[in-house]
Amino acid sequence: MNMIETAQALAPEIRSSHARIDAERSLPPDLASALAKAGLFRTLLPRSLGGLELDPSQALGSMEAIGYADASAGWCVMIGATSGMSAAYLDHAVAGSIHSSIDTVTGGVFAPVGHAVIDGDDFIVTGTWPWMSGHRHCEWLAGGCVITEGGQPKLLENRMPDSRMVFFPAREARFLDGWHVSGLSGTGSGEVSVERLRVPRTHSVSLITDAPRESGPLYRMPVFGLLAQGIAAVMLGNARGAIDDLIELAAHKHPQGSRRSLADRATVQAEVAKAQAALGSAKAYCRESIDQAWQRAVAGEPPDTPLRAQLRLSATWATRTAAEVTRSMYDLGGGSSVFLSCPLQRRFRDAHVGTQHAMVSASTYELTGRVLLGAPTDASLL
Repeated sequence: MNMIETAQALAPEIRSSHARIDAERSLPPDLASALAKAGLFRTLLPRSLGGLELDPSQALGSMEAIGYADASAGWCVMIGATSGMSAAYLDHAVAGSIHSSIDTVTGGVFAPVGHAVIDGDDFIVTGTWPWMSGHRHCEWLAGGCVITEGGQPKLLENRMPDSRMVFFPAREARFLDGWHVSGLSGTGSGEVSVERLRVPRTHSVSLITDAPRESGPLYRMPVFGLLAQGIAAVMLGNARGAIDDLIELAAHKHPQGSRRSLADRATVQAEVAKAQAALGSAKAYCRESIDQAWQRAVAGEPPDTPLRAQLRLSATWATRTAAEVTRSMYDLGGGSSVFLSCPLQRRFRDAHVGTQHAMVSASTYELTGRVLLGAPTDASLL
């Protein structure tokens, strides 16, 4: 059984947990444990650390399959898996101490909203990071920090502040219960805070200036591009689920005053067909981008800037197309869609929270458009 089939096999257990996921606003511990034991959080972790180090198509396919069952669960799998990639940049002994168990899950926030003061071989870390998805089932967390020395931010050669992701045990952090949201409510993406926490400097990575220590082709792939593709995979799965939910509803729903089922209406038939085409086209663009980047990585060459831009662009297009498809299915469901018992309302809410992630926001079009037009571009986040 490959990892996509493994993910699909977990779908019934995930669906049966919908009410608990929403009520607890995070993955129930037993479900998180089942996902971990199945290896879904280790798809992008180096084999040298007990990971699976799958090719991107397998890893992303598993995220899509979980997203089809439940977008919050898919999102947590995506965050845990992509966070595992950072282990490839750490000293092997340090990475091994973090991933000491095959069930270890890591999570993090790249945004450098924390501060890490250099103190000998350590950092003194203070920060509060919002959007720390899945932190309640993580053993280790990473928060983006601006590095300071002598009371001033440390600068890179380009005069930008040096920022690094600093790893610390989750038990050392304080969790702030502020995750009351419209969608993806089960991701537990609340705030995490530490104050004057001493962390060895070896427990940090820069995904911009550091080079991976692992030699496999997976770690020649752009981290931000894979993160964006992971988001797209989850949202594509959610949208595919919305189409299937609408098809199931349409088979037995008779709109008020009509003898025909919803499925018998020509307008519904046309909209479902267009939704299927839109979703399939967006997914194909993602696959093409991933395949091209992977071929270069396997050949020993990291993807160039235009290809890195294509990874981000196709992921953004897919995520936002998936949201439109989900909205269309929600609209076709009519009054049935507004009831909490109808899965379409959940699909709709999850889809439109997913579009708010920085990696797939509308500003990506400007960034990638500059690359396409040959304009000077800061490509560090591609």
